[in-house]
Amino acid sequence: MNAKNAQQSLRILSELYKDARPALHYATAYELLIAVILSAQCTDERVNKVTAELFKEHNTPETMLLLSQEQLEKYIFSCGLYKSKAAHILSATKDIVERFGGQVPESFADLKSLAGVGQKTANVVSAVWFDKDAIAVDTHVFRVSNRLGLADANTPLKTEEQLKKVIPQKDWSKAHHWLIYHGRRVCHSQKPDCENCALREYCDYYKQK
Repeated sequence: MNAKNAQQSLRILSELYKDARPALHYATAYELLIAVILSAQCTDERVNKVTAELFKEHNTPETMLLLSQEQLEKYIFSCGLYKSKAAHILSATKDIVERFGGQVPESFADLKSLAGVGQKTANVVSAVWFDKDAIAVDTHVFRVSNRLGLADANTPLKTEEQLKKVIPQKDWSKAHHWLIYHGRRVCHSQKPDCENCALREYCDYYKQK
């Protein structure tokens, strides 16, 4: 996709999804961090149901650490990968208490030093809570950006790097949500709804069909 088509595509996405916002429910940086960790290979809808129960009594680092790994696993079982997620949450929470005074760290490097926090999770927390310019590449962003031609990469990190060159920095965080919404509503994983896609005249995938 050439630069002109890329900017047109971004303009259309911004108009289609101008009210796009995070689907996860959270009230604090810590709740957001836990929700994003739980969202790996799980729908936001399922995560919200799980955290609605979990956060009733365990929505701070101190109260989370009152749970054993087995107890936490029971809360988050339906999110999948529950054993590793429980271990990561408790390890990350212990570090937040012991290394960061009970506060989710703002530094990107510090965020990534926490168990279960990779590039995507750190980017989400940076953009959503700390209002920093960041592009988190989840499955929707990866799929949609590479189908459209905004990126041509085989890994999330390379996709992120390419998107940062195409998208103005002031729009990085918003574009993350635009691409997610488009992936959920139109550019589905198995059967993209190309006939009803406002971007099809610019889309590399559609042109190659």
